[in-house]
Amino acid sequence: MPWFYHVCKLIVRAFFRLFTRWRVEGRENVPPKGAVLVVANHIHAVDPPLLGVSLGRQAIFMAKEELFHSRFLAYFLGGLGSFPVYRGKLDRKAIRQSERVLAEGGVLVMFPEATRSQNAQLQSALPGSALFASRHGVPVLPVGIAGTEKLKKPFWMFRRSRITVSIGKPFSLPKAGGKLTKDKLAEHTELIMRRIAELLPPEYRGVYGEGARSED
Repeated sequence: MPWFYHVCKLIVRAFFRLFTRWRVEGRENVPPKGAVLVVANHIHAVDPPLLGVSLGRQAIFMAKEELFHSRFLAYFLGGLGSFPVYRGKLDRKAIRQSERVLAEGGVLVMFPEATRSQNAQLQSALPGSALFASRHGVPVLPVGIAGTEKLKKPFWMFRRSRITVSIGKPFSLPKAGGKLTKDKLAEHTELIMRRIAELLPPEYRGVYGEGARSED
């Protein structure tokens, strides 16, 4: 429903401009066309719609299935380009839908941590995004989100907190000709998260900060 998508974008954009000091850096790094896998940190429920109005291209998101239990919320999320995914198990339908987005040259957004960070710092990532990028050979676009955790504080609407979306340069992972080894997948996941960490202030980098994994 294209009309609803554009209405939702207008509402979301107005929300961030009215209640926050929203800034996007590096929008010129977004490929103007073709398939791309966007990977970002995740610290607040507003992160998906924030990315939706920051990238400059229509983006498709995975969202946890529980959010679609409400008919209104399901309609709103669907209008923004989200589709449900069941966490904690292999959701083949969600995987097929994600693959279809990339096959059709679209923008797929994934949060490698698979859940929101409770302290705004990067947590250890799951290998899903690295697996997708390696198998399909699509460019990976790293994005760092800073400031949305402030929207959890009391009276946040009166503070107009600074929110920054930093978009890095796209890069590619080697396309997997066969089955990826566990070590290689871990290496690719680490690379993705390091690229995201580079776009964040040091206090957000968590387990991917400088020296944080010196024991590895």
